[in-house]
Amino acid sequence: MTIATLENSFPERPYEVELTALELTSICPLTGAPDFGQLRIRYVPAAKLLELKSLRDYLTSFRGRKILQEEVVNEVLEAIAAAVSPLFAEVEGVFNARGGIATRARAQIGENPLS
Repeated sequence: MTIATLENSFPERPYEVELTALELTSICPLTGAPDFGQLRIRYVPAAKLLELKSLRDYLTSFRGRKILQEEVVNEVLEAIAAAVSPLFAEVEGVFNARGGIATRARAQIGENPLS
């Protein structure tokens, strides 16, 4: 599933967009147990922006997938990079504790020109 995009009206001006998905679910491929978490997406757009309904639909597609939490973070980052070719992008997943261990995974591409 690809993420739809919109034209960026201000491509000459670097700015950061932060999105938070509060209810991400997937399935652990090892145990079959559900994983619940949140994703924080930060990116500095170039020519295109992420279309939010399409992004939501993409993230919802993980609901029935058997995938490791760390793989979710990296796969979402790759999908965002493919869709909008941002100057910088970062995806951070914070997953609820299971078996007494909570997971936080973060991946990024590029350097944030605003840092």
